[in-house]
Amino acid sequence: MDTPSPSFTRLLPGVVGMTLVGSSVTVSRALVDAPLFTAQAVRYLAATAILLAMARLAGVRLVRPRGWEWLWLSGLALVGLVLFNVAVVQGVKHAEPAAIAVAVACVPLVLGVVGPLLEGRRPSRQVLVAAPVVMAGAVLVEGTGRTDAVGVGWALVTLACEAGFTLLAVPVLRRHSAWGVSVHATWLGGAMLTVLGMVTEGPFAVRELTGDDWAAAGYLAVLVTAVAFVLWYSTVRAVGSGRAGLLTGIAPVAAAGVGAVSGGGVPGAFVWVGIGVVVSGLVLGLRPRAETIAAGRTGTAVRSTSG
Repeated sequence: MDTPSPSFTRLLPGVVGMTLVGSSVTVSRALVDAPLFTAQAVRYLAATAILLAMARLAGVRLVRPRGWEWLWLSGLALVGLVLFNVAVVQGVKHAEPAAIAVAVACVPLVLGVVGPLLEGRRPSRQVLVAAPVVMAGAVLVEGTGRTDAVGVGWALVTLACEAGFTLLAVPVLRRHSAWGVSVHATWLGGAMLTVLGMVTEGPFAVRELTGDDWAAAGYLAVLVTAVAFVLWYSTVRAVGSGRAGLLTGIAPVAAAGVGAVSGGGVPGAFVWVGIGVVVSGLVLGLRPRAETIAAGRTGTAVRSTSG
């Protein structure tokens, strides 16, 4: 049975989270020449400390993973954080960035199909119709780009990792909440990246980070990780991964907007068309269904009569 359509209030954290993720595209360019694993380890370990402080201030009680939860959370960190970064870096060696972005644009459809199944529901027809629209809009915003066979392979890995970032959290979100999943994912990912950095880049690679690298890592740690993770997982828990997945289409739109503001120039015609298509897909997939509106009116009428 499908879940009721979420209100805008329940969607708002995910909208803000995806906007922050989109803004990271421009910031991440500052880390192109930095040691990859070391810089990302700094980002996620710093985000862990920030999340712990935020949770304490918010009075959130974090619980220790148990049993199979360790497997889900470790898989989330390995796939959604570590392997994702590797796939993007390796992918752009064989493909233009837009080609990798096109693969990521397929995430709404993957989440729309697989997410509800993990949550014990059937996929929503409304989301399945809207997901390809959001995907098409994201492709128009990002462009396509050239690639080779290896690039296609890494693009598919990137897609799987991006989807895994949400799907692997579904089984543990109820017990750990958005805060717990975010904390455990970041410290596990930070630990894995630290080991990778020490093995491949050396134990003193952190000395190679410049002032701009530290500033970029700080922005990513605070807004794109600590804040965006909690906002995103809060929305996934509130409305389900299927409908939340549609919001990933906001990220490329935000990236285009930040790029224009930061000196990248006014977006071209295809970008504007793509933005319009993304918005249309979001309206199509997230609008309240007729039966939900009718049920709400019936409930209001009953309460008025009983009062």
